[in-house]
Amino acid sequence: MKNTRLINGNHIDLGVCYYPEHWDKSLWAEDLDRMLAAGLKTVRIAEFAWSLIEPGEGQYTYEFFDEFLDLALKKGMQVIFCTPTATPPAWLTEKYPEVLNADMEGHLIRHGARRHYNYNSPVYQEFCKKIVEKSAAHYAGHPAVVGWQLDNEFNCENDRFYSESDTIAFRKFLKEKYGALETLNLAWGTVFWNQTYTDWAQIHVPRKTNSGSPNPHMMLDYFRFISDSVCRFARMQADILRKYCKEGDFITTNGMFANIDYQRMGRESLDVLMYDSYPNFSYCPDNYDAGDILKDRRSSRSLAELRAVSPTFGIMEQQSGANGWNTSMDAPTPRPGQITLWTMQSIAHGADYISYFRWRTCTFGTEIYWHGILDYSGRDNRRLREVREIFDKIAKMQELAGSLYRAKVGILRDYDNIWDTQLDKWHRRVDTVSQESLFTALQLAHVPFDYVYLENHDTLESLSQYQVLFYPHASILTPERARLLEQYVAAGGQLVMGCRTGYKDINGKCVMEYLPGVVRELTGTDVPEYSLAAPDEVPIMAEWDDVRFESAAFNELLAPLGEQSQVLATYTSGCYKDAPALICNSFGRGKAYYFGGAFAADAAKVFLEKLGISEPYSDVIRLPQSCELTVREKDNSKYLFVLNYLAQPAEIVLHVPMQDIWTSETLSGPRTLEGYGVGIYKL
Repeated sequence: MKNTRLINGNHIDLGVCYYPEHWDKSLWAEDLDRMLAAGLKTVRIAEFAWSLIEPGEGQYTYEFFDEFLDLALKKGMQVIFCTPTATPPAWLTEKYPEVLNADMEGHLIRHGARRHYNYNSPVYQEFCKKIVEKSAAHYAGHPAVVGWQLDNEFNCENDRFYSESDTIAFRKFLKEKYGALETLNLAWGTVFWNQTYTDWAQIHVPRKTNSGSPNPHMMLDYFRFISDSVCRFARMQADILRKYCKEGDFITTNGMFANIDYQRMGRESLDVLMYDSYPNFSYCPDNYDAGDILKDRRSSRSLAELRAVSPTFGIMEQQSGANGWNTSMDAPTPRPGQITLWTMQSIAHGADYISYFRWRTCTFGTEIYWHGILDYSGRDNRRLREVREIFDKIAKMQELAGSLYRAKVGILRDYDNIWDTQLDKWHRRVDTVSQESLFTALQLAHVPFDYVYLENHDTLESLSQYQVLFYPHASILTPERARLLEQYVAAGGQLVMGCRTGYKDINGKCVMEYLPGVVRELTGTDVPEYSLAAPDEVPIMAEWDDVRFESAAFNELLAPLGEQSQVLATYTSGCYKDAPALICNSFGRGKAYYFGGAFAADAAKVFLEKLGISEPYSDVIRLPQSCELTVREKDNSKYLFVLNYLAQPAEIVLHVPMQDIWTSETLSGPRTLEGYGVGIYKL
């Protein structure tokens, strides 16, 4: 962890997002005083304020933010300054429309909202370089500034780009990757439907096609290209900022959105990644699901994704009020206790910095219903009182700073397969079921877990900390990744794989090998036949030691290979009835499991129980399913977070004495956790 002045492993801090340009200057001093009194010691500013620094082309003025930064310094407030590149000003987009993004049919995305630019416009890149350079050269030296945020929420609203600049950049990307058109044609299988290219000028970013289904191999490279474009854009800014940052300053960005390789962005450009956490989305009336047993608990899934990039991270926007735009999205005000619950949810997963969105609720614009801590009037309210109480709690939690989330179970991910699920309906169908079911089963069985991203430079050491790894549907699987999995299992690990594994190469083309391809020997499994689960046969069931569970969405006919391969479960219905459904292969000191279906909810639960990883802390604590359990660890101490997501009290039992982190009392036996309550216990 870089030794920065904010996230450094020494303390947990609170902050808030503030927009001085939205308010009369007469309010600034009072606002900062009230923030500090509530324990909010850092503000984020300027992410949408380009025109306040460059009101016209080449005209730079710094007085507005100079005045605010000087006031912040006087008051003792730290500042995270943002590059304003998420909202290019009207003077720029009107004079240089080539900086705008476009839809698939070529219509420009016009000025009037945000994120209307494209990353690949040379004109936009030059203007961004100038505004970042000018901002950094002037403001980075200010003692109130402790860090920088790049842009705002890369790929939010738009994660696909169709401008002319993108087509030109896409061709360059492909030339660098393939070198020759003949190589590209082979990789993309362009002989199919007579798509062969004879000139680079014939290649464009995806355009509307008659079938509505562009070449899938081209699309896979297109998603890689988008990610490459975002990462290069971020690095361009980060490289400029690093020339001016003071010692202890950090560079970050916020959010996690589609078609971005955040592992790469983290390595190249960031000191830490931050997230924007809005658990209340699960209570939006238009998409509310009364049958969803997790609801706001689902934000833990996003936090686990974030932790895969930054083991210790920050929250740049933590929900503090009702959220919504005037045109879309509406959710209720957090109930008493929920701001605390969601704050502790973020900390439980690894956050050492929490910044609330926002201080005052804006009285104009698209986000008039995206409330902050204060309402329009600015009066003291219940939410502000709760934030003050959170600050008091945080003061008693400082020993947790720098502690790391601990898990013995991991779910393997990689961007090739994530992007392939956007293109391949079969892949998406099985992956959606399995990812949802595994997350739910792990949550309800109180199993802390990590998402683990496989990259070509990963080593056995990066995997060996996990007792069990799930790799549900690695349709695209390279020999290099297969060898790493073999090393993990041979060293004693347990690997669980599901249907549709290993049937594609890195270009998304189906292999002509016996399935599951490059992991056939590792799994000790042959797949002579397979089928999408027919609607008139579902649910297709399987049985493992007299325990029945669903083999969802897709089913493969399996056969064991070799003396170490053992059939553990068989299908009890469907056209493959009585055939193997699950095979376990002993490989070195470990075991590889191959399941011929997707992991339905009951199947995921059975796997956790059979592999001995369900309720891993049952010897020290007993919890109802309504509570989440996470564990952070530091200096041989474990900190158990128990989060109750229901309005009703939860009954828990501490089987061994533990210290309540907030009261310092040593507790054991039955305890009652209030509705939306949180307990943190040191073990």
